Amino acid sequence: MRKSLWLLAGMTVAALTQAAGQGLRPAAFAGRFYTADPPQLAAEIEGYLAAAAPADPPSGKILALIVPHAGYVYSGRTAAAAYALVRGRAIDTVVIIGPSHRVAFEGCSIWPDGGFETPLGVARVDAALAREIAKASGFRFRPEAFAEEHSVEVQVPFVQIALPGAAIVPIVMGRQTRPAICALAAALEKTCLAKNVLVVASTDLSHFLPKAEAQATDAATAALIRAVNTEDLIRKTEAGENIMCGGGPVAAVLLLAGKAGQPRVEVLARTDSSGFGGPVVGYLAAAVLSGVGPAVLGPSPEDGEYSLTPEEKAELLRLARASVTEFVERRAAIEDASGKAKFLEPRGVFVTLTKGGDLRGCIGFIEPVAPLGQAVIRAAVYAATEDPRFPPVRPAELKDLKVEISVLTPVREIADPREIIVGRHGLIVARGGLKGVLLPQVPVENKWDRETFLEQASLKAGLPPDAWRLGAKLYVFEAIVFHE
Repeated sequence: MRKSLWLLAGMTVAALTQAAGQGLRPAAFAGRFYTADPPQLAAEIEGYLAAAAPADPPSGKILALIVPHAGYVYSGRTAAAAYALVRGRAIDTVVIIGPSHRVAFEGCSIWPDGGFETPLGVARVDAALAREIAKASGFRFRPEAFAEEHSVEVQVPFVQIALPGAAIVPIVMGRQTRPAICALAAALEKTCLAKNVLVVASTDLSHFLPKAEAQATDAATAALIRAVNTEDLIRKTEAGENIMCGGGPVAAVLLLAGKAGQPRVEVLARTDSSGFGGPVVGYLAAAVLSGVGPAVLGPSPEDGEYSLTPEEKAELLRLARASVTEFVERRAAIEDASGKAKFLEPRGVFVTLTKGGDLRGCIGFIEPVAPLGQAVIRAAVYAATEDPRFPPVRPAELKDLKVEISVLTPVREIADPREIIVGRHGLIVARGGLKGVLLPQVPVENKWDRETFLEQASLKAGLPPDAWRLGAKLYVFEAIVFHE
C-alpha cells in the first residue's frame, strides 16, 4: 500500500483531474506534507491530539475551527490544538475550506461526491450537503482547483482520527474577494447552521518575514480574528497583505458565526516555523463559537475597573505628540520605551487632533490590534497624515495642535437601541460590510439625543439614516477620554 500511495503523490494534474471525475480524489501530498505510512500517520496524529487535549474546553456551540495547513512537522501540533477540542463529538459532516495556492479562479470550487483518499482510507464526501452549498452559493466544481492543492487535503487525516464517523465537504476558494467570501458565508448559513456540521477554515499566517516582524504581524492578525473583525480581515485579504494565505476562508467562518449570533473566538495556539530555520511561516489554531455570553468583540471581558492614572495619561499624551512631531518634521517613527505594564496590553484607541478648536484629524483602532503604547503612536501619526478629510499636517501647524486620546473598552453587540447611553457609549452601526463609528464624546459635543446619534452613525456608515431600525447591527463601547 505504501508504494501505491507514493505513486499517487506523484500523479500528474491530468491524472488527478480524471480521478476527480470518478468521484475519488487520490492523496497528492502523502509522503510530502505528512507521512504515507498508515500506522505511523495514525500514531503521529494520535500523539499530537493527546498532547493538545484541552484541560478546560470552552462552553457553547463550536461552529468552526481555524487550523494551519503546513507540513505536520511544522504545524501538526498547532492543528491538533483545534481538533482536540472537538475530538469524539457527534458531528455528521466537516466542511473544509482552503485557499487556492496554485490555480486562479473566481468564487469557490466544491467537491461534489465520492471521497478523499489518504493513507488512513477514504473520507466520504457528503454529496447531499455539497449540492446544497453549491446551489445556495452558485459556485461550481472545478477539478483543477483540487489537483495540486494541499490546504484541504492536509486537514482530512486529522478529521479521520478526531471525528472518525464524519463525512466531509471539501471547498477550495479561488480569488479571495469580498463577493466570494460573503456568498460562501451566506450559503453556509443557509445550509449548515441548522445541521450537525463543523466548518474548518484552513490557513497559515504570515509568510517569509523576518522573525520579529512575523511574530508582530501574526499577533496583530490573531487580535483581529479574536475580535471577530471581519471588515478589516476582508480589506487586508483583498489588498493582498501578508497576514495569512486563507483570509477568505477565515472571514467566511467569522461571518457565519455572526449570523449565528453572539460570536466569540478562542485562540488555542499560535506558533511559527522559526525553530526549524529558514523562512518563517506563522500558524494559528482557534475555535469559533456562538451563543456564549455577550457578543464581546474585543479580546477580553467587559473591563469593569480598568483605569489609567494621571501619570499614565500624561505619558500617553506625550507619546502621541512626540510621534506626530517626529513623523511630520523628520518622517521618523518612534517606539514606546516607557516599559509601563498597561502600555503593553492591547487596547482599542483613537487619537483626535484639533486646531483652534476645530477638528484637524481623528483616526484609531476599534479593536485591540496593538499594545496600547504602540497603538497611540500609530493612531497619532495616522490622524496627522492619513485622515482623508484633511491634508497632512504641516510642520508649521504643530505648535497649534491639541491632542486628545480615547482609550476604548471592548466592543459588545446590543439588541435594543434603548441600551445606548449618550455621553457614556460610543456607537457602531454595521450592515453588509459597511460600518459607521462615533466616539462617546461626539453626541455630547453636538448636543444629539439618542435617535440623532443612531442616525448619524448610520449615515457615517454610508447607510440610510434609519438603517438602525431596519436590521443594521448595533455595537457599543466606552472610552477613557483625556486631552492636553
